[in-house]
Amino acid sequence: MTSAQQPVPARPTSRDVARAAGVSQATVSLVLGEKWPGRVSEVTAQRVREAAAELDYRPNLAARSLRLGRTRTALLVVPALTNEFFARVYAGAAALAAEHDFGVVLYPSPDGTGPARDPFASARAALDGVIASSMAADALDALHGADLPLVMLDSDPSGTGPAAHVNLDIADGMRQVTDHLLGLGHRRFLHLASAVDTWTFAVRAEALHDALGAAGDATVRTVRAPLDVGAGREAAEQALAVAGERPTAIVCDDDILAAGACKAARRLGLRVPDELSVTGFDDLALATALEPELTTVRLPAEQVGERGMEALLAVLDGRPAGQGGLPVQLVVRGSTAPPQTARA
Repeated sequence: MTSAQQPVPARPTSRDVARAAGVSQATVSLVLGEKWPGRVSEVTAQRVREAAAELDYRPNLAARSLRLGRTRTALLVVPALTNEFFARVYAGAAALAAEHDFGVVLYPSPDGTGPARDPFASARAALDGVIASSMAADALDALHGADLPLVMLDSDPSGTGPAAHVNLDIADGMRQVTDHLLGLGHRRFLHLASAVDTWTFAVRAEALHDALGAAGDATVRTVRAPLDVGAGREAAEQALAVAGERPTAIVCDDDILAAGACKAARRLGLRVPDELSVTGFDDLALATALEPELTTVRLPAEQVGERGMEALLAVLDGRPAGQGGLPVQLVVRGSTAPPQTARA
């Protein structure tokens, strides 16, 4: 018999594991399904795990899914596939999902506000749940209508439709930005805001205006732009060219807009940070590609994805999902400095 005709070794089964460990198949199922505490001793559980490892046993997930009525698949809906933040959210969610034998399908919905279509003929038949990052709640109506548990990331926590929310402390991030700039002596601000109408950007605007209003002597003007470097440059360039007192600092809703603001400054002959300070939000790789490097707010994107997957697994198991906002951190780099009037 040639090597091409060699029979394929039979895949080990739970019965083989049970025989090797000297236990029943039901015990193997309890131990490998992590449902053994209080029902099987630690010694027996360890013996089962060792037997499974020695036999290189892998559960038949397709058969188990049929038994449980689950697909062990979650859908992660994001506004765009090209944004690094959402790639990192996906990485965090997928890593945790893999530990629980779940898969994560990534699906874009335009701008985070337009309706997300059902990506399958029937989402209910193909998915166990949906995680949505930085989306408007009503953008998920079609998917939520499939009676699937929905976990919202970076979204309005007052929404009653989702089964759970996982949020970042976005307001605190913007407060950290304003405290930093006010501390440097800035009092004339331009807010380069995202044109996308979602909760996360509304919170940034509210926190910025509240903090500057509390300062008493600070002024702020807002211009909006799509989340695009070119659009950000154009909006900032037009705003900076307006007659009157020029702002000494531009606070941007994200790093992409901040890159546009830096390009606008350069086109107008303004030196960053000597004549104009610029801040971003997200701490994308872009932030350190700029020169000078960008002062921005670091968001723990991978942890957001992990928490989102944790929340979905809890909901599917009938457990309460964890609450509480994830902290964010201001990272001060070279794009901010005291205004020239404060240095004079």
